Amino acid sequence: MIANKAKILLVEDDASLGFVIKDNLEINGFHVTLCGDGEAAWQTFRQAAFDLCILDVMLPKRDGFTLAQYIRQYNTLVPIIFLTAKSMKEDKIAGFKTGGDDYITKPFSIEELLLRIEVFLKRSQYTVSQAIPIPVFSIGKYTFDYKNLLLSYGTEKRYLTQKEADILQLFCLNPDVTLKREDILNKVWGDDDYFMGRSLDVFITKLRKYLKADSNIEIVNLHGVGFKLEVK
Repeated sequence: MIANKAKILLVEDDASLGFVIKDNLEINGFHVTLCGDGEAAWQTFRQAAFDLCILDVMLPKRDGFTLAQYIRQYNTLVPIIFLTAKSMKEDKIAGFKTGGDDYITKPFSIEELLLRIEVFLKRSQYTVSQAIPIPVFSIGKYTFDYKNLLLSYGTEKRYLTQKEADILQLFCLNPDVTLKREDILNKVWGDDDYFMGRSLDVFITKLRKYLKADSNIEIVNLHGVGFKLEVK
C-alpha cells in the first residue's frame, strides 16, 4: 500500500464513526487529522498540507459540499472523497460539481475506502506536503508551537513539558471533537490504566490554567466519555 507518511484530513461529525475510520487508516500507515465540523476542518486545512481529504456531507457549521468548494479555491489538486448516508443521484452530482473526486455511501467497508484512497494517492503521488513543516496552531488568542513546546499569548511565553504539548497538539488536531479518555491515554502514554487516567486529569487542569487568559477557550469535560477543546 502507498500509505507511508500520506496525510489525510478526515471530517466526520459522528465521533464514534470518525474514530473508527481514523484508527483503521492509522493502522494502515496513514497520518490522519480528524475534525468534527466544517468550520474546524477549514481552519485545519489552511494550517497544514494534506494529501487527501475525506468529507462527510452532512456537517455542522459548514456542510461538506461548501467545505469542498473552499478547499478547491485554496487547492485545486488535493483529492476529495465524500462520505454520506444519502445515495440519491442528485447528491452525487452536487458533490462532483463542488470539486469532489469520489463518493462513498454509508455504510461502507474500510477495505473499500482504503482501495479508493490508494487509487487517488497513486495518481497524485502525495509529494506536495512532504516538505511542509509542523504547523504552528492558533488557539483563540494563543499561538502554540508544538515543535518548540512553546505556548504564546501576546508577549507572554510558556514552555510546556512534552506530555503537555502532546495532549494540547491532540486537541488542536481534533478541534471541537470529543476525545475519549482511553484514546488520549493510548496516544500520549501508550496505556490507558487507572493511574495514567489520574495523570491525564492533572495535565488537563494544567492546560486549562495555561489557557485561562482567553475566556473563549474551554476544555470541556464530558463525564464518563472524555474531553473536547472548544474555542467560541
